[in-house]
Amino acid sequence: MSAGAAIVTGGGGEIGAAICRRLDRDGWTVVVVDRDGAAAERVASSLPSGGTQAHEADVTDHQQVEALVRSVTSRYGGLGALVNNVGIEGAVQPLVSYPEDVFERVMRTNVHSVFLGVKSALAVMLEAGSGAIVNTASTSAIRGRANLAGYIASKHAVLGLTKVAALETAGTGVRVNAVLPGPIETRMIRAINEGTRALAPGENAEVKRAVATPYGSVDDVAAAVSHLLSPDARHMNGAAVVVDGGSTAA
Repeated sequence: MSAGAAIVTGGGGEIGAAICRRLDRDGWTVVVVDRDGAAAERVASSLPSGGTQAHEADVTDHQQVEALVRSVTSRYGGLGALVNNVGIEGAVQPLVSYPEDVFERVMRTNVHSVFLGVKSALAVMLEAGSGAIVNTASTSAIRGRANLAGYIASKHAVLGLTKVAALETAGTGVRVNAVLPGPIETRMIRAINEGTRALAPGENAEVKRAVATPYGSVDDVAAAVSHLLSPDARHMNGAAVVVDGGSTAA
């Protein structure tokens, strides 16, 4: 029995694909959304259930986001879940030389997309009196890191939007939470580490963590998202679920 329709943005990426796989296994009808339509199609076609849909969209554009939500709601009779998972790392540079255009692009991609997604989904979910949203933030939403001004600022903003939405939906049957991955073995963390090493050649300049835990896997993030969307998380709203092996606990 289907758990309902779930939109996953950034579904063509590594973490997004893992989330899609997990939600498909959980019984959701997964709508895989990505700016790269071919990537979305690859993920959708790989899911075992066969009941998925690939959708090419730029989720920083309000018209495309609203059209996506309308389409999914009409086709499946409602929207059960939204996972806002689009994100880019931006530049790895000191704040004094951080390019303004890159900062704006990171904020638009990482924050504006979440704003639009939450806004459009809530209009449908509040009317139905049910639904769950998970925003992919980062442990960068609760700490600072040098040379990542755009990324850090954007993830703090994502967590702020999550808390606002949670307060506005309290008691309605709709929940809005965030998952905060620590360093996960993906292209993004490799790019950040390469950029960090380029600033300090010859040094072991990976992302610094208080506890030297191994990098997590994309499936660790997907499992947390799965829980937040499940009935078992019915009393979780406005939560910031850290998935980092304990690296921010110290």
